[in-house]
Amino acid sequence: MPKVAIVQESSVILDRDKTIEKAKQLIEEAALSGAKLVVFPEAFISGYPAWIWRLRPGADWGTSEALHSRLLDSSVNIEAGDLVSLCETAKKHQVSVICGMNELGTEQSRATLYNTVVVISEEGKLLNRHRKLMPTNPERMVWGFGDGSSLKVVDSPAGRLSTLLCWESYMPLARYALYSQGVEVYIAPTYDSGEAWIGTMQHIAREGRCWVLSCGVALEHSDLPEDFPDKASLYPDEDEWINPGDSVVVAPGGEIVAGPLTKEKGILYAEIDIKQAALSKRVLDVAGHYSRPDIFTLNVSTQKQSSIKIK
Repeated sequence: MPKVAIVQESSVILDRDKTIEKAKQLIEEAALSGAKLVVFPEAFISGYPAWIWRLRPGADWGTSEALHSRLLDSSVNIEAGDLVSLCETAKKHQVSVICGMNELGTEQSRATLYNTVVVISEEGKLLNRHRKLMPTNPERMVWGFGDGSSLKVVDSPAGRLSTLLCWESYMPLARYALYSQGVEVYIAPTYDSGEAWIGTMQHIAREGRCWVLSCGVALEHSDLPEDFPDKASLYPDEDEWINPGDSVVVAPGGEIVAGPLTKEKGILYAEIDIKQAALSKRVLDVAGHYSRPDIFTLNVSTQKQSSIKIK
């Protein structure tokens, strides 16, 4: 049975290069512990922009501009080779890697950021780049919209896997797009936490009859850099856990087998039996024998976002 590693560690906030170096060390640690799949949180490189939930629209414009400037500078340009060393680390240790990031889009204005998660194979190849379809509430002031081209399941030594980011897991049609491709390991990097979120992960495991790996953001006040703009006003409590993490591993059918890891940093390990995903579908297979394609159909546009063409 493959061993998976859910990394619940903080980013080096607003520092891309140091965060990537930290990720490489964590991949090595997980690989030495026998993991074949290593999962990082939403926007791990170089930090989820948690401040958007505390800034006041309009009133905090100066702080917002300063933070967005730092976020732009620390974003990932995949085409420029920012992920090469991470891919090389995956290949060196023969592990598959799932990693969230703030990605700088290069298709059009080269100024749009995306909430992106990549799937890197054990051979160091980029198998998928998924951009969050719909940023949640104030996230729309930070990230652009993804498209359906990345709603796909890929093969790995840890099973057929795919990813949805945070509240994309509340989009039933997005979930079904993965179920219909035979997803065995449903991976949900997220900033959400708490009983309601964990309950959602259990529901997806029951509904999709798949393994569910939820990797949460663990963020403390002490993780913020000293020169963080308006730090004292936005985060006055020096002992605060800004986000508790709550990473969890759920088996097909809904049983929690590891976690939740709450207000704690570290790597959550679990062994997963891929065959269990198929066996559990004997009683419920929402995209197979329990579906009614004569009544219901789902059409997914897999076209990439169109670019401006200048003739």
